Amino acid sequence: MKYLIVGLGNVGEEYEGTRHNSGFMVLDRMVAEAGERWSLERHAYRAELRHKGRTLVLIKPTTYMNLSGKAVKYWLQAEKLPTEQLLVVVDDIALPVGTLRMKQNGSAGGHNGLTDIERSLGSAAYARLRVGVGDNFARGRQIDYVLGRFTAEELALLEPALDRAADGIKMFVTQGPARAMNSVNTKPQPTTE
Repeated sequence: MKYLIVGLGNVGEEYEGTRHNSGFMVLDRMVAEAGERWSLERHAYRAELRHKGRTLVLIKPTTYMNLSGKAVKYWLQAEKLPTEQLLVVVDDIALPVGTLRMKQNGSAGGHNGLTDIERSLGSAAYARLRVGVGDNFARGRQIDYVLGRFTAEELALLEPALDRAADGIKMFVTQGPARAMNSVNTKPQPTTE
């Protein structure tokens, strides 16, 4: 069984470590942990991982965020995969930093990358894993915020979330979306004194 796992972001040094590149960060972590490397291929950086009998084709589109659909459509066709075997990892300002939310389908929620994927595929029926980046920006400053880098405090919340996201992706491909959502979407429990 093969799956296409897409991390959304923008290529280039100026975008590395920015909130908008959270999707790239999750996939980079998975590739590094597996001891694999990225190769530059058509419309994307590509890596292939194996996990419990599953093949995970990971891509980071090189088309820039607003044209992500071009890479997703190309690689779904190249790998001959249905949208049920697609998972898109994306940043989300509607979620607090470090919060994860997996869904089997849904709206683009104003996210340009998801909007372009939906337009290119002609469907919103694909799974997505949203990585919370918070919304600590003044009115009209959203672009500056998502293209800005995480603060030290935010990174402390993000780091464990990247590991949980990687685990959630592995669960998605081995146990299915329902089990993965139950695991990933649980809210952190407050500590009791």
